[in-house]
Amino acid sequence: MEKLVSYRHNTIQINSLEMFLGVKGGYNHAVRDVYFVRALGEDSGYSDKICQADRRMGAEMAKGRLRYVRLKSLPQLSKAEDAAFYAGIYDGWRQGGKINLKNISMTDAFANALSVGLTDTLGKYQSQKKQVSESMLRNCAVKYLFWLDTMLKDVLSGWSEGNCMKILAEGVRKEQEYLFYYLVTLLGCDIILLENQKDVEISQELKNLSQELILGPFGTSNLPVYSPYVPQTEQSSVRVTIPERNRHKNHQPASVAQNNRQNSPISPVRQPSAGHTASVHRGNMEKTFEELAQLASSIVMIAVHDSRHEVIGTGSGIMIGRGGYILTNDHVVSGGRFFSVRMEDDEEIYPTDEIIKYNYNLDLAVIRISRQLNPLPIYNGAQKLVRGQKVVAIGSPLGLFNSVSDGIISGFRNIRNVDMIQFTAPISPGSSGGAVLNMQGEVIGISTAGFDDGQNINLAVSYEDIRMFARGFY
Repeated sequence: MEKLVSYRHNTIQINSLEMFLGVKGGYNHAVRDVYFVRALGEDSGYSDKICQADRRMGAEMAKGRLRYVRLKSLPQLSKAEDAAFYAGIYDGWRQGGKINLKNISMTDAFANALSVGLTDTLGKYQSQKKQVSESMLRNCAVKYLFWLDTMLKDVLSGWSEGNCMKILAEGVRKEQEYLFYYLVTLLGCDIILLENQKDVEISQELKNLSQELILGPFGTSNLPVYSPYVPQTEQSSVRVTIPERNRHKNHQPASVAQNNRQNSPISPVRQPSAGHTASVHRGNMEKTFEELAQLASSIVMIAVHDSRHEVIGTGSGIMIGRGGYILTNDHVVSGGRFFSVRMEDDEEIYPTDEIIKYNYNLDLAVIRISRQLNPLPIYNGAQKLVRGQKVVAIGSPLGLFNSVSDGIISGFRNIRNVDMIQFTAPISPGSSGGAVLNMQGEVIGISTAGFDDGQNINLAVSYEDIRMFARGFY
C-alpha cells in the first residue's frame, strides 16, 4: 500500500514576502514541509512588491520550477448543475469511493492526499460550531471541491508530492475561505494570505494554524488584477550570465563575450575609503594557509542527479547550519531531481531532495541533509572588505574534492544589481557554491561565476547578501 504523505507547517519563521517566495518546503521520508502565512497590513511600495512577485514567479514558472497564482476572491457556487455535480462527488466519497474532479487529473496519490486533507479540514470546521449538521458539512465540502476544481486546476494539474506550488490570496475574510486555504496546504501548496486591510475574522485556534507576518499598519490598497506574466527574452547586452541550468557534467562558470565587455562595462561599487589597507581584521588572529585548508571539512561536494539517477552536474556547498543546512548556488541545484552530498572524513554519501530556499537573482540556495554539521562562520561586516585583501577559495573544481587556492580581492562589481566580489584565487567548473574565506576563516563570499576568456577573474556573491538570504539558518 502506498505510504500517505504527511504535512508539517511553518518549520521556518517567514519574515518577508521575499522569503516566502524563495523558500521551498522539503519533502523527505513522506513528510512535506509547507507554509501557511497571514501577511498583515502594508509596507512601503506594497502594490509594486506584489506585482514584482507576480513577475518573478512567472519567470520561475517559465523555467518549469514551480506553479503559481494570485487569487482575488473565491467565486460563488451559483449554478445548480455545478452544485449537483460536486455534491455527487462528496456523497460518493462519504460512501467510500474515490474523489474524481472534473478539471484536475486524479492520480491515486493525489486522491488520497485530498481525502485525508478534506477529512482534516472538515473536522476543524466542525470543531468551531456548537452544532454542525451533515447538511452544513456537505455544503462546505462541495464549495471546497468546486474551488479546487475551478480556481486551482492549473496549479494542481500534474500534481506530485515534490511539486513547488505557491499561492497568494487576497482579502480572505470568512472562516470557510480560510479553511479552504488550509486544505490547500495539505495538498503541498505554500499559501500567503494578503490581509492588507484587515485580518480574517476567525477564532484564535484557527489563526494558530497559520503564521503571522506583520508588514505594517492596515491600509486601503487595492491590488491590480493578476494576469500570468510571460518573461521577456534577456537582452544580449547583459554583461555576465549565471551558468545555464545543468547542461554540462560540471557547472561552467559564467562566460563573458569580448564585445559585451567593450559595450557594457562592469560598474565598480564599494570603493575603499582612505586609510583602509588589506590588513583588516587585525583584532582577530589570522590563520595560516595550512589552518585555513583544514576548514575544507565544512565544505561539501554536491552531485546533481536527474530522474534516472544519472549525475548531470557537480558543484560545491558550504555548511551554514548545524541542523543539516548547506548553502550553495541556485544554478548548481536547479533542474536536479535530487542530490547526493559528500564531505571529508565521512565515507557515507547523503542523498536529499530538499531545496529549503532559493533565490534566482542572487543565485543562492539552501539544501538540507539528515546529519549534524559543523558550519563555517559568516563574516559580520565589522570592517569593509578592500582590494588587495588576501582570500582563500575552497571547492571541488572538476570534481577534485575540496581543492584549496589562494589569491586576493581584486575588485568589487555590480552584476545585474547584485554586488559581487572579484577575486583572483583560481576556480574551475565544479567550484560553484564553494567558500571564499578571509584570513580569519570567515565566509566573505560564495563562488558563483567567472570569465572564460580571462585568467583568475572570478566572482562571488558577497557576505551581505548571504547573511540576508540565509538568516535563520546560521
